[in-house]
Amino acid sequence: MPYVTMKQLLETGVHFGHQTRRWNPKMRPFIFGARNGIHIIDLQQTVKLYQKAHDYVADIVAGGGRVIFVGTKRQAQESVKKEAERAGQFFVTNRWMGGMLTNFQTIKKSIDRLKNLERMFEDGSIKKFPKKEIVMMGREVEKLNATLGGIKNMDRLPQAAFIIDPKREEIAVQECRKLGIPIVAVVDTNCDPDVIDHVIPGNDDAIRAIKLFATSIAEACLEGAAQNKDAEPDFDKDQLPESEPEAATAAEAPAAPAPAPAAPETASETTED
Repeated sequence: MPYVTMKQLLETGVHFGHQTRRWNPKMRPFIFGARNGIHIIDLQQTVKLYQKAHDYVADIVAGGGRVIFVGTKRQAQESVKKEAERAGQFFVTNRWMGGMLTNFQTIKKSIDRLKNLERMFEDGSIKKFPKKEIVMMGREVEKLNATLGGIKNMDRLPQAAFIIDPKREEIAVQECRKLGIPIVAVVDTNCDPDVIDHVIPGNDDAIRAIKLFATSIAEACLEGAAQNKDAEPDFDKDQLPESEPEAATAAEAPAAPAPAPAAPETASETTED
């Protein structure tokens, strides 16, 4: 799939930021102007920076690395999960548990529990338990899958993270930075771009905008995989961080003037952060 185009960005409302009163001044370089009290993102920069991010992700996967897709807000969950699965990458769409990366050894105990339960249901050995316990274990599987299903096959750290709305996913950003995992993120006008390695300025609230970026980054992963199908990640399990007691467990050129917002509901401000 080619890079995202200006037409695609306009059609999906990527240029609509948040209300001007809610901006982060650090995003000034990526803002074209304002219309009706809403910041308009400079899409020429979005096109340019997306291309760099796309190539970076493709190179990571071509080298045998894996990417973790993160998007827990309601608008992002479906697209992030679908595209991560299509690209064969990890994902988190329910909630980011503290220590999911920095204390992965502890989180992995819950993953092992999930796998064991699924195995028992699959081979029928679950039948040796009373019906009441089987029902309870079935609910436990659903709960664990909701939180850990996207990383249950992750036995080593990812080499990059793709995040929708880094302001909302603050804990994920902190853990990636602590571990030196590069972050590619869709950054809206209310976010801090300084904590992101590969900034993609854009609306991180509109469903169509999120879907466009999730699909495109998934394509970048597939492009990379096609270049090196048999590559193995160039890191090992020793890179996994040691467990920490406090960890949670499972329970530039300005763009041509962009069109003004047709209606308030298209802008980021009208959806949840």
